[in-house]
Amino acid sequence: KSGLDPGGAWHAWGMACLKAGDLSAAREKFNRCLKPPMDLNQLNHGSRLVQDVIQYLESTVKPIVIADDDYFATLRELEATLRTRSLSLEMMCEGKIQHNSYYQECLFYLHSYGTNLAIISFYMRHDCMREALLHLLNKESPSEVFIEGIFIPSYESGKLHMLENLLETIDPGLESWGVYLIAACKYLQRKNYYHILYELQQFMKDHVRAAMTCIRFFTHGAKSYTELGGKQTWLLKIKDHLKVYLQEVSRSSGRKKMASSFRKKMSATDVSRHINTVDLQMEVTKFLHRCETSGTSQMTGSSLPTLFGNNNMKMDVACKVMLEGKNIEEGFGIAFRVLQDFQLEATEVYSKVAKQLVKQQKYSEIRQLLKCVNESGVAAKNDGDNIILNCLNEFKNIPPEDLDNLIQDMDSDENKVQAYVMCNKLRSAYLVSVRQEKARAVQLVQHVRQLAENSGDDVVKAICAQWL
Repeated sequence: KSGLDPGGAWHAWGMACLKAGDLSAAREKFNRCLKPPMDLNQLNHGSRLVQDVIQYLESTVKPIVIADDDYFATLRELEATLRTRSLSLEMMCEGKIQHNSYYQECLFYLHSYGTNLAIISFYMRHDCMREALLHLLNKESPSEVFIEGIFIPSYESGKLHMLENLLETIDPGLESWGVYLIAACKYLQRKNYYHILYELQQFMKDHVRAAMTCIRFFTHGAKSYTELGGKQTWLLKIKDHLKVYLQEVSRSSGRKKMASSFRKKMSATDVSRHINTVDLQMEVTKFLHRCETSGTSQMTGSSLPTLFGNNNMKMDVACKVMLEGKNIEEGFGIAFRVLQDFQLEATEVYSKVAKQLVKQQKYSEIRQLLKCVNESGVAAKNDGDNIILNCLNEFKNIPPEDLDNLIQDMDSDENKVQAYVMCNKLRSAYLVSVRQEKARAVQLVQHVRQLAENSGDDVVKAICAQWL
């Protein structure tokens, strides 16, 4: 009469019937106020009213006996009961749920008015993981329901192995779980739970992704190559995963491939390339570890470069290897392989190294670097000259004798003139200029005269004028 919502009254009445043990009457009352959720896959446990019912039933200690005089059962309830029973019996876990009427009653309400997450969580609470998984599969619930309802509770209660065993028992190839397992991996990555992630990837036999996780274990948080030296077992594990993957690919190449497989794929060429990278990183690690422990190490940087980074980082590795040995020659071989394997810009790296050597005032080492570059067999004609020019561009204060030695080491007279001009040694620039063939010599001497005039060097200006 007063237009108030009668739902609350029906719910209270239903709860009273439950407490009195009259289950069929309770069902009839609840039928008037409980509604199934709009979306069975929503990430909650359904309405508060349904949760209250389940909570009460679960907390009831004495088993509830279903009354025989079930007069109030409407046709719809009967259908629901039959549907629930057939579902329940088909995938009911042994023991208490099957034989306990109040658990059966919970399932009736959950299947009639609850979400998939509520049903799955109920099974998980009562150690019926298999039923939870089968329900998930039958309903094709989204991966969020798996994460929330099954995966998180499993690893939090230390039952990850049990979950893995069940997944494998239900589907030995794991294909039907693919979307759920990938979602679990992404979830673990977001949470930074890399040890659980690695464990799961190994279970999934997802060798490429497991190798990627090992790379993170190797590189993450290391501040020195001494630390990386102690983490080399991860490099071996990366190789193991990649080798197993290669074997599996070659084994399955004859068979028809599973198009839907969730495991990360990679071409055999790429895998081989990655194995080479790991081998090279092992060499780099051993070398730099030795340098650090023997005290020859000079460089300290905020980040620790490895070959698993981008090209800039790989170039840093090549520089580091050359600069941290006893001399340039000691690390040049490894650095050269890094440059070759990853097709890096060699001249840029050599110039970077040369600039560091100037900073450290190791001028003889620069000459050794040029010797190594020239003997490498792949240097272009002007590479050595460009390295020196790049250095002079930045450093004007190299001691005269060392400067002369460096410039004398240059191949091209043109470059020598340019170098002397850069260092404001106009007299030396003039002396090299006049050695060129006539037409070119005239151009160069005119250029030197102009510079002498601009800088007020009357002596060189006069010499140039006289020659011209």
